Amino acid sequence: MSRDKVGKIGFVSLGCPKNLVDSERILSHMRAEGYQISPNYEDADLVVVNTCGFIDAAVEESLDAIGEAIDANGRVIVTGCLGSRESDIRAAHPQVLAVTGAHAYEEVMQAVHTHLPPPDDPFTSLLPPQGVKLTPRHYAYLKISEGCNHRCSFCIIPSLRGDLVSRPIGEVLVEAERLVESGVREMLVVSQDTSAYGVDLKYRTDIVNGRPMQTRLEVLARELGQLPAWTRLHYVYPYPSVDRLIPLMAEGLILPYLDIPLQHGSGRILKLMKRPAATEKVLERIRSWREICPEITLRSTFIVGFPGETEEDFDQLLEFIQEAQLDRVGCFAYSPVEGAEANNLPDPVPDEVKQDRRQRFMEIQAGISRDKLAGRVGQEMPVLVDEVQAERIVARGAGDAPEIDGAVIIEGEWEDVVPGDFIEVVVTGYDEHDLYAEPV
Repeated sequence: MSRDKVGKIGFVSLGCPKNLVDSERILSHMRAEGYQISPNYEDADLVVVNTCGFIDAAVEESLDAIGEAIDANGRVIVTGCLGSRESDIRAAHPQVLAVTGAHAYEEVMQAVHTHLPPPDDPFTSLLPPQGVKLTPRHYAYLKISEGCNHRCSFCIIPSLRGDLVSRPIGEVLVEAERLVESGVREMLVVSQDTSAYGVDLKYRTDIVNGRPMQTRLEVLARELGQLPAWTRLHYVYPYPSVDRLIPLMAEGLILPYLDIPLQHGSGRILKLMKRPAATEKVLERIRSWREICPEITLRSTFIVGFPGETEEDFDQLLEFIQEAQLDRVGCFAYSPVEGAEANNLPDPVPDEVKQDRRQRFMEIQAGISRDKLAGRVGQEMPVLVDEVQAERIVARGAGDAPEIDGAVIIEGEWEDVVPGDFIEVVVTGYDEHDLYAEPV
């Protein structure tokens, strides 16, 4: 391709919100260098596929996406978590042009330059200050660190993304300010382990806007709370330091919402998983959090059918969720991940038992969730508008993260409301997942 022709790049982003942030950064680099982003395979000069490799189903989805891009375009660069298994990718798709690992921005751009040289005069003014976003205009993911120091036996994230690397607090705040200036009204703070933010830097003190500021989640959350946007925390391990975040929620600085991956309620299984195993203390702290901030919404995920899980262990899990009364819960039947330590544990649980336990778990949690939603009827609350449809608004309250939680439905035709607006509503009803409301 001649240097004066503007290259067009197709892009596929798979996996979790953290991967989505990586995709946004790669796309921002591309736009800054003058490349155009093609909405389809056919018009692209090459395609970049940002893969996920966390579980077997994600690996299969990624390999299928690579194959689809090769069939439709022929020129494909692969990056992301699955990139750490280059031999597997090339065994399935030997035609790929290049393979890089997770959050390897420079390596991706080097591969792009090799196979599609950038134009001589990139129009960098076409790049907005906040970079390229793949989410709707009114919310954005804010990644504060990369990697993880834990070695959970079912997880291969450290081998894919490395140990914890926290971003400087000043850099994070600058990005947050740019996002808000661009119209973002909700920032979703993400990382592999959000509550460990700053551990690798020994909670270093930086000078930010002339003020000394420690690299700690509590300090970052308080600063983000000064911006005119919601701040929502995801992937927060239940460390004691989390207790200091709850008063910030009670003050209204950050949303009263915690996404805590608890994984199980049996101390024995948690030890096999190499997770914090004191479930009694977790229950005590949940009670304490609710005393400090009664409006708090707690989300978590659990795994059933982990190797060695007995019926007694599963009963302990059911007792735990009934005691914890969590608002939002996801449950997964254990799936082996290539390279995970848990694959070597004895006493695997048969698939039919895994599925039965998952169904029993979700039936109990469904009743808890219904009661939680029913308790909101009559409450007034602010909601953030996501969509304005022909005869209704789809919005979210403080307890609803995009993509994974429910919605607040407001019936009627609307003219002066757009996505990103905040409106005050009163809850009038509910179904299995969503609330129904009308304006105050």
